[in-house]
Amino acid sequence: MREIFIVFGLVVLAMALRSARVNVLRKLGAFVLLGASFCLFYFISGNLAVGLVGVALWFFLPWFELLTRVRGMRLPLNNRLRQRQIPNPAFFPNAAEAIAAMEEANFEHASDCGWEWAGMKQFFRLFWHPEERAIAAVCLCEQSNVAFAFISITSQDTNGNIWRTTNFPFAPTLQCPSNVKWNHVPCERSCFHQILKDHHLYLAKMKIPIQQLRIPDPDEFENEVEAEMRKQVEHNLNAKIIELTGDGHFQYSKRGLLFLWGQFIRDMIRLC
Repeated sequence: MREIFIVFGLVVLAMALRSARVNVLRKLGAFVLLGASFCLFYFISGNLAVGLVGVALWFFLPWFELLTRVRGMRLPLNNRLRQRQIPNPAFFPNAAEAIAAMEEANFEHASDCGWEWAGMKQFFRLFWHPEERAIAAVCLCEQSNVAFAFISITSQDTNGNIWRTTNFPFAPTLQCPSNVKWNHVPCERSCFHQILKDHHLYLAKMKIPIQQLRIPDPDEFENEVEAEMRKQVEHNLNAKIIELTGDGHFQYSKRGLLFLWGQFIRDMIRLC
């Protein structure tokens, strides 16, 4: 009974820490949960190695989804953006505030569009600012009963390099071409003004003067998003992360599933 109470107590402590608002306490809760898993397997077997296996199982959990849902996914090779009505931003955390902040920062609304990827609906509200030489977007994502929003600010230099700052909460599910540079800020940073400041700092850090940035053309935004996605798909085909299915779609290869597993682990460590 003593061992049962120890495991039960660790699980309760982990749940309490995970519900805290302080990031350090939430991470501590994840470690306590790993400790509970170790104790459970160790108390059952009396073997330290088996206890470590109990901890390792958490890191292999993503393979259940990878070998069931993800392996069977078929994604369109040439996906096209469509003009779409943006769903009510009130259903997406911080989206309404972000849109208001973009307008406050004199970003002009350019387009509302979206597309679908294997059951996930993505809606984009695009803004631009000629003096900033930047495109800002609020992206609303819906999949099953899960909905979230994120912000991105994109600049393109005269050499064709894309510089993007975003609070997208997950690791990318495809490799990015060498000309696309991502600056990830914490996902809880939802203030557009702060993200714009981070974008300025990022460009300064990379020694990209504003004179070297191209002034966006709002009539070409949707074409540029599609072209960037096609180039990313081609890059991942060459890297053998994905493979063609022969019917106008692609799927993840075995190498791609390993890549996704690594991304899952990164998210587990970063977001725990």
